[in-house]
Amino acid sequence: MTATSIPDSPRMSPQAPQQLAVDHEVRFGIFATVLGPMLVAGTALGVCHVSFGDDEACLLDELRADRAAASLSRDEASVASWAGDITAQLEGRARAIDVPIDVSGTPFQQRVWTALRRIPFGELRSYQELAVIIGQPTAARAVASACASNRLAVVIPCHRVIRGTGKLGGYRWGIERKQKLLDAERAEA
Repeated sequence: MTATSIPDSPRMSPQAPQQLAVDHEVRFGIFATVLGPMLVAGTALGVCHVSFGDDEACLLDELRADRAAASLSRDEASVASWAGDITAQLEGRARAIDVPIDVSGTPFQQRVWTALRRIPFGELRSYQELAVIIGQPTAARAVASACASNRLAVVIPCHRVIRGTGKLGGYRWGIERKQKLLDAERAEA
């Protein structure tokens, strides 16, 4: 695999993580999926948070911690189309999720997240391969850290990254969900 330069996505904000949602209104909804409850949140610019959990309380706690400076409003209707696009992939009705995103991170995180979005449906990469792709072949651990800080489950498909040994590694929303996502993608691919 050849290394290619990954430009920053124009839909990703180059803010430090601690500057998330300063004075932003964030609308969110919680939806039933094959992976359990899914919270989808967005700003006027796009999806800013997608997470899975075992119950609504955990999902809300995570959103509040992530977007502490934001004004949060529960409004399923305002994020329903984005949730529908995400759910379509989870249910095997779509191979891509094309929603606008509004996610902040360091320039390094943004390069990793952009590279993750370019991993084809049903394919895997190791953390090391991803480091090579972004032009930093010695940064496999930093790539893993950027994957762990991803706040857009499935939209930024960090579930498609595994350890060089072939083991799954971790997943912010549970290793069982990661395995289910990979199994479903392999079956569809």
